[in-house]
Amino acid sequence: MPEPFISDEGADAGRQLGWLKRLLPWIPIGAALAYPWTLRLFHEAIVAQPQSVVPAIWLILAFALPLSCLVSAWRCARRSGDAPPVVRRLAFVALAAPPLFVSTGVVSSLVHSPLPDLWTWSIFWLVLGIGAAVASSKGQSRPPGAMTGRLRVVHGISALAILLFVAFHLTNHLFGLFGPVIHAQVMAIGRLVYRSRFVEPVFVAILLFQVASGFKLAWRWSARRLDVAGVLQVGSGAYLAAFILTHLNSAFVSARWVHGIPTDWAWATGAPEGLLMDAWNIRLLPHYALGVFFVIAHVFCGLRTVLLAHGVRSSIANQVWACGLLGAGGVSLLITAALCGLRI
Repeated sequence: MPEPFISDEGADAGRQLGWLKRLLPWIPIGAALAYPWTLRLFHEAIVAQPQSVVPAIWLILAFALPLSCLVSAWRCARRSGDAPPVVRRLAFVALAAPPLFVSTGVVSSLVHSPLPDLWTWSIFWLVLGIGAAVASSKGQSRPPGAMTGRLRVVHGISALAILLFVAFHLTNHLFGLFGPVIHAQVMAIGRLVYRSRFVEPVFVAILLFQVASGFKLAWRWSARRLDVAGVLQVGSGAYLAAFILTHLNSAFVSARWVHGIPTDWAWATGAPEGLLMDAWNIRLLPHYALGVFFVIAHVFCGLRTVLLAHGVRSSIANQVWACGLLGAGGVSLLITAALCGLRI
């Protein structure tokens, strides 16, 4: 049989599509690479021009860069054929840049790395970008397998146990608005339970299971067509997985086991320098603020799914979801303000 004729226009379109597939991974990679620099520029600006609007611009940009990866993931996930799954997954990983950058600094300190953590960060993302570009240029991955309903149920049940701790922990941080003494008094009550010899190891095991099961669910969901709520659910889950692992490493390994530092309000706020005026501590600000927002947002994304599965009208489920996101933003703003020194 004669070979099919391919026009020059078709060949050019194919080459352009190939280049596009190679370039797509570098959008979230670029956001992740630029993220630490916005924090450094914020620190330099607030030290040199504390009364200027320039520091605020850099800080807004520091928040906007990881959040832009959520937008990139949504644009790729609207239709399953828009981009290879590796691009969407990379966008979800880049969304977690704030906790990952904190983890990079903590691990570099623990292992006494001779490289500055910014170099380690840049090398990691460049290697990840090259690998993703090669993978995306090879075409679409195999179709995603069926979702595991049982895993979703168990993931949700374990989340209920975590939710009890999260509710107390966020409430405890809201008491930080009244000062570190009140915060410490409330925390001491909670620690009688969650730091007991039986509860603490069980709770850590549940957290690690939540990360592992969430990773498996996110891997499958990220290869499918997703709406806005679905993208936010997967993205917030990816952020929380990085946040949990980072927080466990910072609190248990670095603070409690290696340095013997009490994980109190002073530790969380980087005292005495604080979060805003220290070149290292500023990375904690987006880490905390987005962490609070995403943990509440993730709960309401899951609640929306449950409501829809039980026959609740989509308009009502979406209203509950939207109110939850507004509440998440409000709680995040209050806790972040408390961590930065606001008192009532």
